[in-house]
Formats: sequence, structure tokens, C-alpha cells
Amino acid sequence: MSCLSYVDKIILAPMVRMGTLPLRLLALRYGADIVYTEEIVDKKMVRTKRVVNDILGTIDFIDEFDGSVVFRTCNEESSYVVFQVGTSDPELAVKVAKIVEKDVAGFDVNMGCPKEFSIKGGMGAALLKQPDKVKDILTSLVSNIAIPVTCKIRLLPNIEETMDLARTIQSCGVAAIAVHGRTKEERPQHPNNNEAIKKIAHDLSIPVIANGGSKEIDSYEHVLRFRTATGASSVMIARAAQYNSSIFRKEGKLSLDEVIPEYLRLCIEYDNVFTNTKYCVQMMLRDLQETPMGKRLLDSKTEEEIYKIWGLLDYYKKKQEEFKNLSLKLQMTLPSMGHLEPAHKRAKTESTFFSRVCENDDVIKVMIPLRKPYQKHILPKTVLHEHASKAQHRKKINVLASRQQHWLVCTP
Repeated sequence: MSCLSYVDKIILAPMVRMGTLPLRLLALRYGADIVYTEEIVDKKMVRTKRVVNDILGTIDFIDEFDGSVVFRTCNEESSYVVFQVGTSDPELAVKVAKIVEKDVAGFDVNMGCPKEFSIKGGMGAALLKQPDKVKDILTSLVSNIAIPVTCKIRLLPNIEETMDLARTIQSCGVAAIAVHGRTKEERPQHPNNNEAIKKIAHDLSIPVIANGGSKEIDSYEHVLRFRTATGASSVMIARAAQYNSSIFRKEGKLSLDEVIPEYLRLCIEYDNVFTNTKYCVQMMLRDLQETPMGKRLLDSKTEEEIYKIWGLLDYYKKKQEEFKNLSLKLQMTLPSMGHLEPAHKRAKTESTFFSRVCENDDVIKVMIPLRKPYQKHILPKTVLHEHASKAQHRKKINVLASRQQHWLVCTP
């Protein structure tokens, strides 16, 4: 069982698109005590399979439908990484936790994301007003997995409501609770309610992790000041770490001229996807995107162009050659988008996935002629949605399509 402690820790917060393996490792190397993954939705994670990637020295969780890497981790972070799930379903939450629990140190439920896609799916901040469901999810996890369970919330409009929810969460047996000091309607430009976090921290017996203070944080000393202001056991940093992950250094922040090349080296070593690498560097540069170097980044169309800007093209080519040689030796392919398996194996994986879907009684299965030759402009997804509307399926549907055959699946 993981013995991860949430007491007296400085933590990298979960951040969509930013919290992939390269940034998590960089944060750890700069001094972060714990790193959270970006939120990964339960329905996506449950259709993954665990693959040992001997080329990169990682554990990859690969989507059985399209072959993409949904979550990648490695031994360096195994004792410090917390997996965050987006869920509204206790059973699915436990399924995801069972998939990853041997490769991560902790498991967290996102109960604070204010984004529309989360709330419409009943996830994130939608759970703040559903204490019974919160209890079901957390007690199911605590009872069924061997690693610490936590959750991350936002403030409710009324502090007493927030404290009631926090007490409910504590009663579930969780190891800690992270509290963002804003309501779901508030945004970064609004002040963080440090006093509210302080009241919660004083009221609970489990560690409270303060979050939302990046506006006040520009150095390690500011991190400590934020912890004192909130009375929290630990601090979780998002935007300040997104801008410069050396914020975790007790010795002081480094310049982006040092941080970005270190980040890019990790992207090279762990075969990070081009679009994600570019996005993360953009977030680091912020206003510097208007500089000549920033404009070159914005104009880049390939990873080679990015690495050339920071003088890492030779290193990139060297590592790619190493990956190629290992691929031949291990008879495993590693295409640039992170797919591990050759096409014929991916086809077999898809076939297995759809066989499993077809055997599931909870999935609506209907034979539908997709399109005729003169209807090439009509997407298969459109055909299925039209059919579902005519059949008056009341529940919102998800659509899955196979590249190998003309299959569509409607899942309620």
C-alpha cells in the first residue's frame, strides 16, 4: 500500500493539457513533493489497456479503440504521482482506480472543475451540490483500493455549506482534501478566499491542501506565505507552476531560458506529442510569444522546428535514432503520435473492443446503412444521431466509430 503523505507538501496541481509526464517530472526535479496528473475522464480511461513500453521505459495506458496513449507514467514519479479522474459514477471510478493503482501513489477525484464539459457530464463542480453522490464515490474508492484517496473541491457560495461538504468528505475516510478558494462562477481575476480555506483547515482533522493562490505567488517564499495565510497543511500550485515550474526550487526560480530547454529535453526523451509540447511552451512564454523566438514557436508545424529553436535538434535526432534501433530490437513500433502498436495489431485491438461492446446489453445496437457513394459528404456520426433522434432515445449518446469497418456504436 502506498504510504504517500499529504502533510507539509508543495504540490503540482492537476492542469488539463499541462499535466503530462514531461512537466510532472520537471516539477519533481525542481522540488515538488507530489505531482497530480491532468484530469482524465473515467469513460476514456476504462477502455485502456496497460502496456510496458520498453522503448521509453514507461508504463502506457493505451486506448483500445484508437491506439492512442491516454496516460503515460514512469518509475521516477511512481512514488509521487496522483492520478486525477473526472467521474460522476462510483463504479466507473473504482474501475479506473483498479486500472492504475499499482502504478501511481494516490487517486484523486475532481470535484471542482467549473468547465462546461465537466458540469454537463455531472463531473467536477457539478458534484459540489450532490453530497450523497460525493459520499458514494469516495466511500466506494476508499473501500476498494489500496492507495490513498483524495478529492479537490471549490467553495460553495456559503461557507457553512462548504464546511458541511468538507465534513462529509472527511467522513468517507479520504487521506486529504484540496480546496480551491473560489466558487465555480469565479475566475483567476477574482481574489482567492484564503480565509475560507483557513476555516476549513481549522475545522478538519485531515490535511487540507490550499489551492488558488497563484496570483499571489512568484517565488518559493510566496508559496510558504500562501500556506501560512490559509493555515493549510500543504499547498497546491497551478498557474504559477505552469508559467515556470522552477517555482518549486527553494533556491529560487530559474529563467525560462533554462527551464524551457529542460522541459523540451523531457519531451524528447518521453516522445511527447507535438501539439502538447507546443501548447505547454506557449503557456510558459505567455507575453513572450510576441518576441521573434515566440513567433517562431507559433509558426512551427513540427516538433523538429520547435527543438531547432532551442538548439535541441541534434539531441532530438539522436534520441529518435535510439528509439528506432530499440524498436527493431524489441519488434515494437513507436510512431510519432505515441501509438505503440503496428496497424495490424491496432486492427485486432479495435476488433476486440467492438466485440466487447456488442456483448454489452447496456449498449444500444442498431443496423444502420451509413451512406451511399453519392453521400460522401455525410458523416457517419450524423447518420447515427439522426437515427437516435427519430427513435427518441432520451439519453445523451456517445458515438464510437471504427477505422477498419463501418461500425457505429451508440452508448447511453
